[in-house]
Amino acid sequence: MDTLLGEFLQNQLKSAGSCGAVLGLSGGLDSTVVAFLATRSLGADNVLALLLPEGGVTPEEDLKDARMVARQLKIEHKEIDISNILEGYSRALPLKEAPRVINGNLKARIRMTIIYWHANLLNRLVLGTGNKTEIMLGYCTKHGDAAADVLPLAGLYKDQVRQLGGKLGVPQRILDKAPTAGLWPGQTDEDELGITYREANEILRDIERGLDEVKLKDKYDEIRVELVLNRVKKSKHKRELPPMPTM
Repeated sequence: MDTLLGEFLQNQLKSAGSCGAVLGLSGGLDSTVVAFLATRSLGADNVLALLLPEGGVTPEEDLKDARMVARQLKIEHKEIDISNILEGYSRALPLKEAPRVINGNLKARIRMTIIYWHANLLNRLVLGTGNKTEIMLGYCTKHGDAAADVLPLAGLYKDQVRQLGGKLGVPQRILDKAPTAGLWPGQTDEDELGITYREANEILRDIERGLDEVKLKDKYDEIRVELVLNRVKKSKHKRELPPMPTM
């Protein structure tokens, strides 16, 4: 798996005439696996990791883990706190009055803007860190973390990403960490999704195998099946190009 994905990354850079890759490194599992994969297949000199914390919100543990990964891989990394950028937005937009999910989307888009600025500057490709589970459930921000030139983990469910991480040598503390987007204090993926990754993976795999809604509800909890099916349906627009009229 790691060899095939490494060759895939090499071919993507070659076909794009790119000099390397840029990614956001959060200290979580997915971004760490992408960093390990990119370093192994492209070489440390061709990978730039951007650490983009928000002061007072990003857990210090995650920031320390991201620094540790960058040092372990010996890749160039930069740390940019997005707090000042958010403060600028707050002077133009009523952020304090908006739901935290909307502000979370803004943070994801700010981070991706910074990542693309560096990628454009260096003639590099942006590596997204989304996995198949997140993409199918629509658990990503359009034009934020969903924006990328290459999505190396898009064919892997969350449990497969963890398995790949173990094979690549990702530190155990990161393999065991509860997944979080770090968009507000105490936020975790599974709490926000309303379902565990293990349950979601099982249902999504059976959807992929062709099981219809009736059979899925016979096999799994009906509420969880409906949750997954609704998320897949409502997030379809995130997996497709915008609708375009034919003239």
